[in-house]
Amino acid sequence: MALDCCWFNPDRKLKECPNIKEGEEELYSSPRKRLVEKCIECHCFLDDLQSFEKDNPLYLPFSILREEYLEQKGYLQSIAGFLSSKSHEIKFLHELSIVLQTSIDMDEVLSVAMTAITSGKGFGMNRAFLLMVDREHKYLKGYMGIGPKNYEEAWHIWDEVEKSDFSLLALAEHFRNRDIVKEKEKFRDILDQLTVSCNDKDHIFNRALQQKTPILVKNAFDNSEVNPELARILGVESFLIMPLISRNRRIGILLVDNFVTNRQITPRDMQSIEIFAFPVAFAIERASLYEKLQEEVDKQTTANLKLQKQQELIVKMEKMAVIGHVMASIAHSIRNPLTAIGGYARALLKKPDNINSKTEYLEYIVNEAKQLEKVLEEVLSYSDSLYPVMDWWDINHLVKSACNEKELPLEGKKIKCLLNLEQDIPLAFIDYKQIVFCLKMIIDYIVTSQPLLDTILVNTGHGEDHVFISMAAEGIPISNDLLTALTTPFATIEDMRFSASLPLCKIILEKQRCSFSISELPEGGNMYCIKLPRRKEE
Repeated sequence: MALDCCWFNPDRKLKECPNIKEGEEELYSSPRKRLVEKCIECHCFLDDLQSFEKDNPLYLPFSILREEYLEQKGYLQSIAGFLSSKSHEIKFLHELSIVLQTSIDMDEVLSVAMTAITSGKGFGMNRAFLLMVDREHKYLKGYMGIGPKNYEEAWHIWDEVEKSDFSLLALAEHFRNRDIVKEKEKFRDILDQLTVSCNDKDHIFNRALQQKTPILVKNAFDNSEVNPELARILGVESFLIMPLISRNRRIGILLVDNFVTNRQITPRDMQSIEIFAFPVAFAIERASLYEKLQEEVDKQTTANLKLQKQQELIVKMEKMAVIGHVMASIAHSIRNPLTAIGGYARALLKKPDNINSKTEYLEYIVNEAKQLEKVLEEVLSYSDSLYPVMDWWDINHLVKSACNEKELPLEGKKIKCLLNLEQDIPLAFIDYKQIVFCLKMIIDYIVTSQPLLDTILVNTGHGEDHVFISMAAEGIPISNDLLTALTTPFATIEDMRFSASLPLCKIILEKQRCSFSISELPEGGNMYCIKLPRRKEE
């Protein structure tokens, strides 16, 4: 019996096999592999097998084995195709999830999501609409649409995408930069008509959200569960309603259809989009929360700017009030000496020939002039305190210098200034000139306020982060009201003979991060203490 297949016919040359193509020459040297991959499906092999159907008892088992092999091969090819598709889908979802998990920009999230649904490199649907629940949870509103509006536009878009050869993420970026606003406007008429009240529980959109399951609508125009108006708006027989749920929060729905191709949406399509819907819902929720947070930050920033302006205005008004107090204090301090000087000068002018007998008038004029000089010195010292010159100084040397300057005036009033200075005291970071001025002002105040004073005890010492100078003087304690006035810059003091020396000292010291306090001594009198910093301010 003549056989045609090269496997059975020894006269036929192997290289004449019509099933072996270029690049498969290795099959000529591997009969086993050639039989499995080529011969079993070859028509020559099948013809030879049928030719000995009656004569050879092996025909039947050969036929069964051949059919079973072809069936298993087809099954394995189907599985391989399915696995390849799933591998592509997993890779695709992984790429998208990276963007969706990291992005907090709403437009970027929506661009990726909508492009993935409608792109041929994604799920390949023709159109997609996004409906989102508003912040008050009253309405489900049309937010965005993507896809062609007619057949001509569809072919134009697909041709452009094929020519550009963009990746899916590149397509999403292109859509975000160029088309997102245009697409919103293009579908504005449809999106406005898709708005549904959240209280309409029977509407198919709300049912999908309540049940948290997708709904694949078929025969929309004749489906009793679908509002005829909705079918008219979409203009398709079949569409998919995919709810977007994140942590039990209803974000919105995706409405997907094949408006152009009319391809049926399969259960496999629905399953793939459902897997994709969860990261999309989570990303939209996160981006929405970030937008709300940004709005609150902007509100707080605006409020802070207003508050800052109000604080600046308050500070300006306080400065003006301080200036008013300064002017009132200076005016009062100057008025009395000027009145006395003017009165005595006019008295001298009335009797210029008798000037030698009026020496006490000249003494009054001289004394009041000194008082005016003192007021002027206080004002100038306050001006200097606005711009202190800071450096490291020995406090003991500073105290000695201040007391030496006051030595002669104190001796004239029979007052002693005793120094009790701590040795090896740390240096202080201060303005030397201003601190000396403060010490002299405090001594002047002590002498003025204590008429029976005979001794002022000056001490120096240090703590962990400061050094201090204290001056103790026995006598009459200061009342609480006067104590408050003396430590409040430019407070109103009824007895203006004390002038503004101590309040000025407090201002000067505070500008150098020094503190000034007055306390009552147990035996009567008061302690005046200045604490000076040992460190530079950062």
